[in-house]
Amino acid sequence: MNKLIKVSQLTKVYDMGVVKVHALRGIDMEISSGEFTAIMGPSGSGKSTFMNIIGCLDVPTTGSYFLDGTDVSSLNKDQLARTRNKKIGFIFQTFNLLSRTSALENVELPLLYNPSVKAKERKEKAMNMLEMVGLADWHHHFPSQLSGGQQQRIAIARALVNDPVIVLADEPTGNLDTRTSFEIMEIFQELNSKGMTIALVTHEPDISQFAKINVSFRDGRISKEILVQDIRDAQKELARLPVEDDY
Repeated sequence: MNKLIKVSQLTKVYDMGVVKVHALRGIDMEISSGEFTAIMGPSGSGKSTFMNIIGCLDVPTTGSYFLDGTDVSSLNKDQLARTRNKKIGFIFQTFNLLSRTSALENVELPLLYNPSVKAKERKEKAMNMLEMVGLADWHHHFPSQLSGGQQQRIAIARALVNDPVIVLADEPTGNLDTRTSFEIMEIFQELNSKGMTIALVTHEPDISQFAKINVSFRDGRISKEILVQDIRDAQKELARLPVEDDY
């Protein structure tokens, strides 16, 4: 299986003047193509710093990072930006949608930085992504007109529109209720079944059980890495929830 992400002896030190904060202390980790990995750990464990580095939002102090065969740790800012836009799809807890922009335009946004995609193709690709997450009929709505779950679906569509090699999700269910969280995990499991590589950060142990691999961080190091033996099926979990009344 292709090693999509490979980091070796990755460190990150933040110089706070008098104090140096060691956020990562020699991380060795691989994520193969097609894996679904949940990254866990308490606040200050280093998991967010790690996600920022593999997402090309930050650079390590020392160590190497290869993404899809490219030595990311050697890239300059412009090259990092191109790699980030072309190969990585981001999903955030707070959705990060543009409030005065329609759902369709929000999904189109990453394609604006891709000069090879013309306006007509951009709109078609964005509509296809909205259809995939079940929101094609909501394409003209603004984020304020959508529920939290719908906004997260828009964010997923936006993350996928550039055909990334990996999706990075930072607490994607953190602001959502149980049913909506399971619906989002159902989308992730469906994407993963089609070959999409997914890495998500979560504080929720029950959410981590929808992934295939759990990696725990503590004090800037990986403390545990396990294969999930009894992977939760989001579709079945949704079927078990009581039917909600409409008011």
